[in-house]
Amino acid sequence: MLHALEGSQAIAQAVALCRPAVVAAYPITPQTHIVENISKLVADGKLKCEFVSVESEFSAASVVLGSAATGARSYTASSSQGILLMAEVLFDIAGMRLPMVLTCANRAISAPINIWNDHQDAMTVRDSGWIQLYCADNQEAIDTTIQAFRISERTELPVMVCVDGFVLTHTLEVVDMPTAEEVDSYLPPFTFKNKLDPKHPLSLGTLVGPEYYTEARYSLHRALEKALPEIESADADWAKICGRASGGLLTVDGPESATIGVLAMGSVVSTLTEANEILPGKKRVKLMKLRAFRPFPAEALRQACAGLKELIVLERAFSPGCGGILGTEVRAALAGMAKPPAVRNFAVGLGGRDIPLGTLSKLLDAAKAQGNQGFSILDVEPERLPPEDR
Repeated sequence: MLHALEGSQAIAQAVALCRPAVVAAYPITPQTHIVENISKLVADGKLKCEFVSVESEFSAASVVLGSAATGARSYTASSSQGILLMAEVLFDIAGMRLPMVLTCANRAISAPINIWNDHQDAMTVRDSGWIQLYCADNQEAIDTTIQAFRISERTELPVMVCVDGFVLTHTLEVVDMPTAEEVDSYLPPFTFKNKLDPKHPLSLGTLVGPEYYTEARYSLHRALEKALPEIESADADWAKICGRASGGLLTVDGPESATIGVLAMGSVVSTLTEANEILPGKKRVKLMKLRAFRPFPAEALRQACAGLKELIVLERAFSPGCGGILGTEVRAALAGMAKPPAVRNFAVGLGGRDIPLGTLSKLLDAAKAQGNQGFSILDVEPERLPPEDR
């Protein structure tokens, strides 16, 4: 049924449809509306779960670690510095192979303090062992949240659903909210074979010496790699129920004959899609929406790039002193192609800076001047800096 909902409200309702047993969270802008809406559903008796208000994000992550370990379907959400405060526990959760879902309302990292959107928070914990899925709009945020619980519980890996702060979380859109019957038919009750049970004692998170640490990390790496088909099947099976797919690992849109591609993640894909439609026909590009960042779908990306002469990677975070994070990984993934496209890499929209429709044309012009190993911040204005910092 169609509803006009704020993104955060829609995500909260999607979480409730998945019937979590435990939700723990500490408020931080722009995540706050999500957990506020969940707490209201609990207070109104519309969601039966244990909602735990904690004193920090570290505690929120610790609570859901414990609840997931006992076999309870668990959920949390955070942003920015909150994600960083969770970081130690995020690695623990993944290393212990505990299924759960976290919404990251993507926001810039301090300093300087900035509450607006980019992807630096999620990118900073990209190696924690969590599956990371990025959403282009609020319908995808709803559907991906529901899919995330199934992916997590089938792979026994935690899933982070990345939703652009403010751009999506605080935007009112008409969305199609699935029914409880649809979600129940897709997502069965959670059973966790490795849960802590006094009748069948086992240990989690114990000390591992050099004899087995390498094998434990290898096991986590292989589990992430094996999750690729599960992400695709979760999307395909959900599409059979509700008629919508969210893009599996990645999607390609635009003219088949285009030799230039543009790859991006998150809500900027929606902007680029509209910008591509108003470009003159011969200038239109193949637009690639990367939905799964972890595990990284290298083979799917190589197939999508076949025939391209140039691939422009646009991202909303970077590694200071190195360059683009996504761009570096794309270059590594395409290095094995017989005829890889030249990769141009740009960051844009850091700290919530606006990304207008004209960005795509500006990007295509800037790519002509950038070398194959280059990285640039497209919308930086050096004149705002003292001469020594330009």
